[in-house]
Order: sequence, then C-alpha cells, then structure tokens
Amino acid sequence: MNKKLAAALSGGAVLVMALTGCSSGGGTKDNKELDAWAKKVCDAVPAQDAKIKAANASIAEVASNTSNPPATIQKTDSQAFQDMSDGYKTLATAISGAGAPPGVDGGSARQKDAVKNLNDLSGAYADLKKKVDALDTKNQAKFATGLHDIATQMTALEAQNKSGTAALKNLEQGDVKDAIAKQPSCQKVAASASATQG
Repeated sequence: MNKKLAAALSGGAVLVMALTGCSSGGGTKDNKELDAWAKKVCDAVPAQDAKIKAANASIAEVASNTSNPPATIQKTDSQAFQDMSDGYKTLATAISGAGAPPGVDGGSARQKDAVKNLNDLSGAYADLKKKVDALDTKNQAKFATGLHDIATQMTALEAQNKSGTAALKNLEQGDVKDAIAKQPSCQKVAASASATQG
C-alpha cells in the first residue's frame, strides 16, 4: 500500500524541473533587467529543488521497507509533506517577489498563474500533512486505510502538478527561457537532473 503512495509522489519533483530543464537557445540578446529577474527566481530554485527531491526520496525509502511501523511511516511522510509544502511556497514567493518578467508580453498574467499554481500545490501538501498527522498509528487496519486514502489524493495531485508544470513552462517562454538558462543556479539544478535521468 505504501508503495502506491511512493509511486504517486514521484511526480512532485518533476515540477521544479520545468523551471530548470531548459537550455539556452543560444540567446545572446542582452537584457539586464530580465537577467536580474531570472536571477531572483533561479536563486531560490536549488535549495527548494533539493528539499522537494529529498522529501520524495524519504517517502519512497520508508515505503519500500514493509517492516516499518506505522509511527515511523507517519513521522517520515508528515515531514516530507511539510518540506514539499514549504518548497513550493518558497518558489511561489520567489516568483511573486521577482514580479512580472520585464519586457515580456503577457508576462504579468503568466507570472501570476505560476505563483497561483505553486501556492495551490503548497496548500495541497499542507493538507496531506494534516491528514497523515491525524492517522491512527495504534490501529494497523485503520492506518492502512488512511494511508490508502492519502495515496489516492496524491494521484489526484498529479493533475495539479501537470498544471503547475504547464504554468511554469508558460512563464519561461522566449527571452525568459534564455535569461533563466544563463543563471548558474538554474544550470546547476538542470545539470543534476540530467545526471540522475541518464
């Protein structure tokens, strides 16, 4: 059962990759304002990307060990959901604080959409944390049922993750994509992602 939860969770880390999995299209256009904007956004990415990936890994790890007692599973999952909620919230705050990408058509609407999606994801993971904290660890059957419900919710969150990814990809079109690709902090995350995928 816990394996289902782990499988459902693996989509979480994909979202941050939307912001970093871009390579520069050789854009040599110099736009200092846009570069400064991209730096604000990218500087928040590595720490949150690491936090979200570590949370995913800890859930997968605790799920793969069938001998873990319910209290261990609850504690690990609770912390992981908290970390994911915090990670998405921090990214939303970074993008919100950076403002609309300067000189980009529709940049303000795209920025607001990305912030809303990240905040929604943060809220969804905070809700899952509350649910896992409320599980009865003394009653194995009730705990398993509760965990099953949480796994079902995680599966439903996949659609929200996809919509968040789409909003981030939409934000990083054209010149924005080039500006993000130039940032060392986003390059670092993209490099670590391609290393783990290869």
